[in-house]
Amino acid sequence: MIGVSQPEPERQQLSLAALALTFLKIGTIGFGGGMAIIALMEHELVKKRRVIEPDEFLHGVGLGQILGPFAVNTALFTGYRLYGTLGGLIAACAFMAPSLVMVIVLSWLYFSYHAIPALQSAVAGLGPVVVALIVSAAWSMGRKAFQSWIAALLCAGATVAGLYRINPVYVLVVAGTLGLTLGTGVGGEDPRPPVPAEPEADRVTKDLGAGALLWPVSFPVTAAGASLVKLCVTFLMIGLVFFGGGFVLVPVLHQTLVEKLGWLSPQEFIDGVAISNLTPGPISVLATFAGYRLRGIVGALVATGALYLPAVVLMLVICHQYERLKDRRETQSFLAGVIPAVIGLVLSTAILLASGTLHSWRAFVFAGLALLVLIRWRVHPAFVLAIGAAAGTAAILP
Repeated sequence: MIGVSQPEPERQQLSLAALALTFLKIGTIGFGGGMAIIALMEHELVKKRRVIEPDEFLHGVGLGQILGPFAVNTALFTGYRLYGTLGGLIAACAFMAPSLVMVIVLSWLYFSYHAIPALQSAVAGLGPVVVALIVSAAWSMGRKAFQSWIAALLCAGATVAGLYRINPVYVLVVAGTLGLTLGTGVGGEDPRPPVPAEPEADRVTKDLGAGALLWPVSFPVTAAGASLVKLCVTFLMIGLVFFGGGFVLVPVLHQTLVEKLGWLSPQEFIDGVAISNLTPGPISVLATFAGYRLRGIVGALVATGALYLPAVVLMLVICHQYERLKDRRETQSFLAGVIPAVIGLVLSTAILLASGTLHSWRAFVFAGLALLVLIRWRVHPAFVLAIGAAAGTAAILP
């Protein structure tokens, strides 16, 4: 009946296999960049499966902004909350697997035929849907997070900061500090009873031949010292300064790989960025493209693993400390400031993407319809994304 509140369904528990399959699916359809992927995760894990509380998920998004690709970090955080270190690693690897495979295949095609596969039209049709998906996620998260006017102000401030492209780490630290100063009142009164911590034991539940993919011999590396060890150390050092998201990584990679080491030509680098944008997952898979250019599949895996290693180690430490400190009043106050700031950053991403994506009235209408379908009828995002790709292929959405 209208006006009668219905009890929310109980929190579910995924098996390890179901956890891997869930993140494999998210990694397969996660086009549109980090925040679009976060929106998919929120739909699958918070609204649909209810395996993690909304506040806890937002904590993971916020903490994942510190170092490395935050979508991967959020996947790791969620998996860790369910099954400890093993669950975190399984979730992160399953999420990244589709992107890695696609980049390796596209890199093989590129270095074999000197062209990018003609996928741009389909991807262009995803733009309006991605914008709608991000806005729907912000709406879903914000309904429960805004319990006070202070939280609304923090969200507005973070939105403005995001529009001016201020480093998200700075935004979240300031918001968390304000939360720590003002106390948990930032988030208002939480009517839900405290959830007892789960026992630790319960959470640990052209035909170039076969060698062409493994080693692109038709494009020999001329840069001196481009061994696997050199490749690993180079991307490991880049990973240590991987702050602020994937697009912040692009100029760092350009300076290192093109200007300093000469491992990629300027045109190869530009095409590598384009290929990274044609795949689901974070743009940081540009490292996979560069690694393949130098040492085939082995190089692709080494470069990607080395780039992500510092962030993975740091995130595992954060997850462990979160388990110990999440119930302390100081931690709750800090995270109470972080939550509305995360929602503000999500909104700013939607606005920035809309300004660069919605170039016609048809795109605006399509985005509005997609948002209505996502919020009102809760249609699965994969279905809406498929319609957007079809519309782009048919040139309905220029």
